[in-house]
Amino acid sequence: MGPVSAGPDTPVTYGLSTHLFHGERLARAHLDAIKAHGFDAVEVFATRTHFDYHDPAAIDALAGWLDATGLRLHSVHAPIVEGYSGGTWGAPISIATADTARRSFALKEAEAALQMAGRLPYGILVVHLGQPDDQQPPPSDNQRDAVRRSLETLDELAGTHGVTLALEVIPNQLSHAQRLVDLIDGLELEHAGICLDFGHAHLVDDVVDAIETASGHLVTTHLHDNRGTTDDHLVPFDGRIDWDMALFAMRKVGYEGAWMFELANTGDATEVLRKAEQACARVRDILLS
Repeated sequence: MGPVSAGPDTPVTYGLSTHLFHGERLARAHLDAIKAHGFDAVEVFATRTHFDYHDPAAIDALAGWLDATGLRLHSVHAPIVEGYSGGTWGAPISIATADTARRSFALKEAEAALQMAGRLPYGILVVHLGQPDDQQPPPSDNQRDAVRRSLETLDELAGTHGVTLALEVIPNQLSHAQRLVDLIDGLELEHAGICLDFGHAHLVDDVVDAIETASGHLVTTHLHDNRGTTDDHLVPFDGRIDWDMALFAMRKVGYEGAWMFELANTGDATEVLRKAEQACARVRDILLS
């Protein structure tokens, strides 16, 4: 699968993940705020304490909010945790665990997120392969054989629902850019590409090298920044990523898909949105320069 192209006459999409509001129940007000700060698309983080992707009423409500705000549902982030509340993470959901029951549960949760597309169409399901190294996963997780079996199942399901899987670059040995390319090519996945997560790539690879490695499979992005040591999900330009070099590399490989910001709430979501709007304008300027 080659890089997504918006086409010569299609406006470039800039969007924001509801990751910014992960600790809250998703509401219309969150989408209003995203739209008010200049974004035209959204990625919904599928955690049941944030957005219950199992609930038809919640999906229908989201569809109404999207219509009212004019936002487009670009993508859904597959479940990675059973819940998140009060700053506390619930049990991890991993498609890379060797624990048969836990892997089966993770696949069912991912399938539920895919089934949303039958009620509320969207194009991309962002998928983590296992847990990041900084979460100190048990030896039974981040298993290559387990993730290969899971991806074969999810690839078929994605095709059924008209969705593309976006395997995310994350800081673990399964998910460096080259490892993702090898999995997609080796398994001959027909409905999968790569989500280039800039902050994660900055922690595990040279960002430009990751872009060039993944270039033939890029389908979406996560834009955020860090200082090179922890996964801070800062607003771009607040960390140490060389955004001029990174965005030039994206232009060079021909990427014309969506630019999706995935930011942390560092204490004041309104202030993060204000800074995100400014950062988005800088990204636009660099891409057009």
